[in-house]
Amino acid sequence: MLPWRRVLRPLTALLLAAAVALLPAATVAHAADARPSTGWNDYTCKPSAAHPRPVVLVHGTFGNSVDNWLGLAPYLKNRGYCVFSLDYGQLPGVRLFHGLGPVEKSAEQLAAHVDRVLTATGAAETDLVGHSQGGMMPRYYLKFLGGAAKVNALVGIAPSNHGTTLSGLANLLPYFPGVGDLLNEHTPALADQVVGSDVLTKLNAGGDTVPGVRYTVLATKYDEVVTPYRGQFLDGPGVRNVLLQDLCPFDLSEHLAIGLFDRIAFHEVANALDPAHATPTTCASVFG
Repeated sequence: MLPWRRVLRPLTALLLAAAVALLPAATVAHAADARPSTGWNDYTCKPSAAHPRPVVLVHGTFGNSVDNWLGLAPYLKNRGYCVFSLDYGQLPGVRLFHGLGPVEKSAEQLAAHVDRVLTATGAAETDLVGHSQGGMMPRYYLKFLGGAAKVNALVGIAPSNHGTTLSGLANLLPYFPGVGDLLNEHTPALADQVVGSDVLTKLNAGGDTVPGVRYTVLATKYDEVVTPYRGQFLDGPGVRNVLLQDLCPFDLSEHLAIGLFDRIAFHEVANALDPAHATPTTCASVFG
């Protein structure tokens, strides 16, 4: 039998490599605190009568406030929304790659950012759109930090709502003593998103939703990261669960693509933000 240390190293590397996809990795070589010179994160933007709520985009694990949203932010901005994004879950000395800190602390950062956006825009409520951890973590804010009074809708794109097995890999953790502690010590957000974690148990106890918030979940059956994909769906009033392949059987997006550039998913996000003016989402939505 291989010594434990020799087994732990490749397993840990494999877990971390798989978890990198737990939201779009920042592959564009610019600092995460950079902002586009035009477009979103314009704190002078005032919501219109047609779109009275600002939209806050919440990146996921290993993502950041810019690279995660190079597709969706302009899509929404061009449709008349005031759009904002934040960085959260930063670890000391780690640039570009965020969403690594404990989910509870990240939810506190989101709460502060929502307050900033509401103050700047003068709006009473905001809408949240998040990808992977960014679709799950805001639920902690809604449930435990008073966010339900400030949020109208939460749209989760491939969210880790009930955790992930990383296609079963996480199920190996009990057989490798120390790996769970290693993940908790260095990247708490990864451990928080494993099926059965303390954070997810607390978050989902007593029901998936809170009153007064509309929930939309967008999933793809080709998701290779948040597995099984049906674990992304929520139960409760005010919930709409959407499988992209039910709208377009030819949509082959996996975990990253659904958040980065899938315009079928983007169309459903727009529908979720403005259900009164929703239009059918089909394969032709890629041209919209």
